[in-house]
Parts: sequence; structure tokens; C-alpha cells
Amino acid sequence: MKLKITLINIIKLLISFLIFENSNIFVIPLKWIFNLNDKLSTSASYILTTYKYVCIIIIIFLMYRKELINEWKKFTSKLGKNVDIAIKYYFIGLMGMMLFNIILNIFLKLGGPQNEKQVQSMIDASPILMLVCAGILGPITEELIFRKAFKNVFTKKWIFIIISGFVFGAMHIVGYFDNSPLEIFYLLPYGFLGGCLAVMDYEVDSVFPSISMHMLHNTVLTLISILL
Repeated sequence: MKLKITLINIIKLLISFLIFENSNIFVIPLKWIFNLNDKLSTSASYILTTYKYVCIIIIIFLMYRKELINEWKKFTSKLGKNVDIAIKYYFIGLMGMMLFNIILNIFLKLGGPQNEKQVQSMIDASPILMLVCAGILGPITEELIFRKAFKNVFTKKWIFIIISGFVFGAMHIVGYFDNSPLEIFYLLPYGFLGGCLAVMDYEVDSVFPSISMHMLHNTVLTLISILL
């Protein structure tokens, strides 16, 4: 029975990761129906991105719906205590991320990770849609995969934290090595924050602490970018 549950959780993780990495499959029917080509406007591209996030969230929710409902109840049953835990580990993660970024920028002079520069350009192009994508839908999607799905497979505390943080960090830097191989060092700040998000979920036994803190983090940064 235990082996069966483990295999089911592995399959769910693989499905979650595959649809996340191949989310363009959700756009194919729309291209057929509306006769869309690859040369879309910026707004249209971001609308499709929003649509892809929603599709991913719906599929993952359906796979984990009973567990997510129970985890929501667990999170809200002791909301004050659980929010305190979430804020504590988020603050540790944020401080660690900032420290790593400062050290990397001093010694390597990279001028910040390429991922953040790309996100900034997207915010400049379509601030409202990016607020929705980066501030709400993106964090929900990433936490359901990198924390919820991973935690079900890697049940040992530190194995879960290390693997979750590593993969989360890697996903934020992959594809940017053409600009500079030194981009790999940004695995440290992203991975550290991801690890702290994993810790809070493990402590509360719910994915909702990391969802709430990730949404807060991205929303505040996006709003600052819009306003400034």
C-alpha cells in the first residue's frame, strides 16, 4: 500500500512538472479555434500566459484536491501561529537571498540575475497582467509543484528542503547561461529562499504558508517595480 501511494505521488509530481515545462500545449487548441499565429501582441501573449497558469493550477488542484482542502483547514485552524511561522522563515529566506545577491554582485559584478531583468521588462510592457501573473498565479503554480508535489514524494525533512530549494533555484536560472556561465551562482539566493519556503510548509504541514509568502513577496516587488 505504501509503495502504491509513493508511486502515485511520483506520477503526480511528474505530471505537474511536465505540464509546467510544456504549458504551451494548452495554447494549441486556442490557436486552432481563433487562428492565432506566433506574432502576437505583448498583451495577447500575457493573456495566454495567464490562461496557461490557470490551466496548470486547475489540473494540479484536481490531482490534490482532498489534500489541499485539508491543508487549508490545517493552515487556517491556527492561523496566527502558522502565519508567524511563515513570516519567520520568509524573513530568514529574504535576508539570505539579499545577502547572497550582495556578495555575488560585489565579487562577480553580474548586475543582478537575468531572470529578474526579464521580469522587469515584462512588467514595463504590461504591468497589470504581470501583477496578476507574477503576484498571484505564478506563486500558486510554483508552490503547488515545488513544495506540495515535492513534499509528497520526498517525505524526509531535509531531503525535501534541499531538493525543493535546489530545483526551485535551478528553474530560475536555467536558460540564462548563454549570457554568462556565472549565472549559475544565482542558484544560491533563489535556492536559499526556496529552501526556506519548504521549511515553513514542513513545519505547518501545509502548502499554504509558502503560497501566501511567495504571493506577498512577488506582489510587493511587482508593485514597487510598477510604481518606481
